[in-house]
Amino acid sequence: MEHASDTDRIERSIVIDAPRATVWNALADAEAFGRWFGADLKGQTFAPGQRARGNITYPGYEHLHFDVVIDRMQPLELLSFRWHPYAIDPAVDYSEEQPTLVTFTLANAGNNRTLLTIVESGFDNIPPHRRLEAFRMNGAGWDAQLTNIVRHVAA
Repeated sequence: MEHASDTDRIERSIVIDAPRATVWNALADAEAFGRWFGADLKGQTFAPGQRARGNITYPGYEHLHFDVVIDRMQPLELLSFRWHPYAIDPAVDYSEEQPTLVTFTLANAGNNRTLLTIVESGFDNIPPHRRLEAFRMNGAGWDAQLTNIVRHVAA
C-alpha cells in the first residue's frame, strides 16, 4: 500500500458561523468565490468539467491568473477543482505538469454553523525543483483564504 508523503497534501479546517447554504453559495457561485478568493470571475459559472479563468485581484499578483477546471460539485457538500499550484512565472508553461486537486467539503457543525475543510493534494506529482515552494506557498495561501471566506460569509 502506498502512503502519500508529508508534503503531498495540505489540509485546513475551520468552523464558520453560518449555515451550510451560505457557505456553499460562497464556494459554488463563481463570482462570489472570486470576491473572497481574490480573482475576477465576473460572468463565469462553476460546472463540472468546465474551466474558470480570471485575473488575480490580490495586490502584487494582478499579473497572474486564477485558472481551474471544476472537478465535482455536490450541492451543500463538496466542490473540487484542479489547478497548477503556485504557477507564478509567466515564462513557464505549466500545462505539462499534473495539476493538484483542491477539495472543499462542508459538514454541519451544530448551532447553524458549518465545518469547512479544504484539502489540496497531489504535490508529489509537481516537478521536484518547484514542489516544496509550491507546497509552502499554498499552505500559507490556504491559511489566508480561510480568513477571507469567513470575512466574506460574515459580510
